[in-house]
Amino acid sequence: MSAKPFGCKAKIGPSLLSCDLSKMAEASEVAMQQWGADYLHVDVMDGHFVPNLTIGPPVVKSLRKNTEGFLDCHMMVSNPEMWVKPMAEAGANQFTFHFEATENCGAIIEDIQKHGMKVGMSIKPKTPVDVIFPFAEKLDTVLVMTVEPGFGGQKFMEEMMPKVATLREKYPGIDVQVDGGLSPATIDIAAKNGANMIVAGSAIFKAADPKAVVDELRAAVEKYNDSN
Repeated sequence: MSAKPFGCKAKIGPSLLSCDLSKMAEASEVAMQQWGADYLHVDVMDGHFVPNLTIGPPVVKSLRKNTEGFLDCHMMVSNPEMWVKPMAEAGANQFTFHFEATENCGAIIEDIQKHGMKVGMSIKPKTPVDVIFPFAEKLDTVLVMTVEPGFGGQKFMEEMMPKVATLREKYPGIDVQVDGGLSPATIDIAAKNGANMIVAGSAIFKAADPKAVVDELRAAVEKYNDSN
């Protein structure tokens, strides 16, 4: 199954979890200014919703002082409603929370909007895509995880592509994001099914030519995208 041509701009976001964390600010600017990235993907993990522990609002606040890039914050946290105000104050541009982490999706969406951030909702691989439908009209982005959240370097789960295609078919104007195992080897099937917002970590940061990888990912999305 593949989606019809869609009209959402191709957006490529390096995942900062894969950079040298001691040089995150520098890596962010290189990604935006030299590699042509469209945004920066920031993985926030609390050690509860997922077993790993990464960064939080203080690091985002520091990063914000050193880059004008769009900070797309993927909140792999329990009780995401507690994180909205701190992340907004830190300078996050988009707050993407997990459907599985809360029973108050509607209230969180309103709170994120009230704090001036764009709204994303994410689903794990085992979560059916139809849980998104009641909220989709209020979302800027839907993130379909193509690995189990919490750790980098996992294998891309092609079986998630029907979710992507369904979202693209039902909501042609929404940003459909995929995260996990995206690389030049896996981008074509994701783009063909309608993903336009691509998160890539090690595929970019570990590449000999990161700019070439960003360009290749973008070209694959644009091949199926009638907005270009």
